[in-house]
Amino acid sequence: MAQYDMTDAPRVSGWAIGGITFAGTMLTMIGVFQTIDGLVAIFNDNFFVVTQNYTFDLDVTAWGWVHLILGIVMILTGFSLFSGKTWAAVVAIALATLSAIANFFFIPYYPFWSILVIALDVWVIWALTRPDAVRAV
Repeated sequence: MAQYDMTDAPRVSGWAIGGITFAGTMLTMIGVFQTIDGLVAIFNDNFFVVTQNYTFDLDVTAWGWVHLILGIVMILTGFSLFSGKTWAAVVAIALATLSAIANFFFIPYYPFWSILVIALDVWVIWALTRPDAVRAV
């Protein structure tokens, strides 16, 4: 019976578990947003207004593929956070950072949406870097 005694295991706060759940939900939601954004850019180039003289002038379809691939990987990582995979927290932080950078470069094409997604990415990074967050995974 002693092998099932959990008194020695450190307790994880409810805030940490809630933060991981929040991060997984937000990461999955951001991944869906990125995927939709990517599909729109791939299927309809004229949806986005292309500014002239932008330093990082990539084709809208190229940005679409970046957003689509990033979104799919974010969705998969979000589900991995729900299943308690430890590696998913580190990958989620990296993907949220990449997503924020990609949306920063996408601001001239769709400003309000890009800034909103950047804010959500920062929120996910914050939730995953809270104390006890890694132990909750």
